[in-house]
Amino acid sequence: MDETARRRVRHAARTKREADRRNAAAALQRALDRRDNGGATGH
Repeated sequence: MDETARRRVRHAARTKREADRRNAAAALQRALDRRDNGGATGH
């Protein structure tokens, strides 16, 4: 059981890193979109 718990924690950490990376990529894309769509009409 100890090994199973350890493996689950390691997988959860990896999943969180992947989610963080996806969130960062999405935030970067939104920032680039805002810059590209900027100007008087941009939000």
